[in-house]
Amino acid sequence: MTKKIIIATGNQGKVNEFKELFSGIDLSVSSLKDHWNPLPDIEENGSAFYDNAKIKADWVYERRGGVWALADDSGLEVDALGGAPGVLSARFSGEGATSESNNEKLLNDLKEIPEHLRTARFKCVLVLKTGPETYLSAEGTCEGVIITEKSGSRGFGYDPLFIPQGFNETFAQISSEEKNKISHRGKAMRALYKELQKIID
Repeated sequence: MTKKIIIATGNQGKVNEFKELFSGIDLSVSSLKDHWNPLPDIEENGSAFYDNAKIKADWVYERRGGVWALADDSGLEVDALGGAPGVLSARFSGEGATSESNNEKLLNDLKEIPEHLRTARFKCVLVLKTGPETYLSAEGTCEGVIITEKSGSRGFGYDPLFIPQGFNETFAQISSEEKNKISHRGKAMRALYKELQKIID
């Protein structure tokens, strides 16, 4: 029997990545857009990625009668900025933040930082709520550097500014297949995938 999972996001880019990574399991994947219009504004007031992911998973699970709810919280940690933007990655440039304004702020904040000190990492924490008090979780990181101007049109968020370790192109330049192999979300998903297989199989 196909298991239903609601991904607690309205970001179609994330939904597509999850669908690709889940393709080997008998799951029916939907997103917030499929259940709410307008999209709900779930307050993410946690101090860590895990906290925010759990808040979102709890919110969806409770309002959809116990349908499994999967949430991620992910972001960019820049060493020269003391780990910022971190949990504030999506809202880095303030109220009404967009990917464009967040990227502009990041470049501005790093404009005096030399190339060798622009190290950073993407981090992703996944929380899957499978029962009133039961959860699965996994996390992944991808190390890299922040470049001085955007490059590439794929991906979303900070992807045009981030070159993963061992590559010469940004996340916004490499294929989605290549990105999924090395990305923070890809690593977290594969870890969660193994746990899901044990439950569903």
